[in-house]
Amino acid sequence: MIKKQLALYCVSSAFACLVATNLYAAGTTSTAADTEEWVDLFNGKDLSNWSPKVRGYPLGENALDTFRVKDGIMQIRYDKYDEFGGKFGHIFSNAGPFSYYKIQVEYRFVGDQVKGGPDWAYRNNGIMFHTQDPKTMTVEQDFPGCMEYQLLGGNGKDARSTGNLCTPGSQVVINGELRKDHCMNSTSDTFHGDQWVTAELVVHGSKLAQHIINGKKVFEYNDLQWDDGKPMEGGYIALQAETAPTDFRKVRILNLEGCMDKKAKNYKSYFVKDNPKVCKF
Repeated sequence: MIKKQLALYCVSSAFACLVATNLYAAGTTSTAADTEEWVDLFNGKDLSNWSPKVRGYPLGENALDTFRVKDGIMQIRYDKYDEFGGKFGHIFSNAGPFSYYKIQVEYRFVGDQVKGGPDWAYRNNGIMFHTQDPKTMTVEQDFPGCMEYQLLGGNGKDARSTGNLCTPGSQVVINGELRKDHCMNSTSDTFHGDQWVTAELVVHGSKLAQHIINGKKVFEYNDLQWDDGKPMEGGYIALQAETAPTDFRKVRILNLEGCMDKKAKNYKSYFVKDNPKVCKF
């Protein structure tokens, strides 16, 4: 309909036609620039783009079928374990590393904790980000060096926040204060039972991270760094297997680094980190 009206308008005035056409094109470009280009890290079919790492086993070995896919859901399961035995696990996305990005994950806790799991790990999982290269992990390493966006489920009665922060091998600044606490609680609600929860993470290199639960910001911190003070500019992404059966039905990422030249074909209005080398004209 818009194109038809534009054509009729062009009959009466060549100059008006030129102006209107430019405005129409500008509107189209603006819309394209604002359209977020999310990428699914989990394809809903298999684990072909992921690498498991379970303590005591080499990278790539899916010990005791801990990670699996069923009905479009990535599952963390312990039905083939006699007991936990300290087999902390992670499954790393083969994409990356990433530095400036958003992550969106939909998760839920299901079933009972595996026998022998520590009390603190009850309904406990996490999105590990800015992680060390998984190829550098030792066979007996419990957790990668990283920042952990901690996911927790309620026990049916007590308050227990999710979207918390844990810092294996790392530290952050909150309100101008260097914090070396291993775990710090968010301001989120408690989610009891087996309900789905949407966790979002916004990361700007080492400068800023925000945790968002069901659309509500629940945690923010700055100056992401390793224990030695070196800035954590980026890294890999992993999901945990920490004794609690867990489902993930969506894991996707939005790159926030790219061409910020408005004249480029691949300009995006939501980029926060400029990379002129990728501009296309």
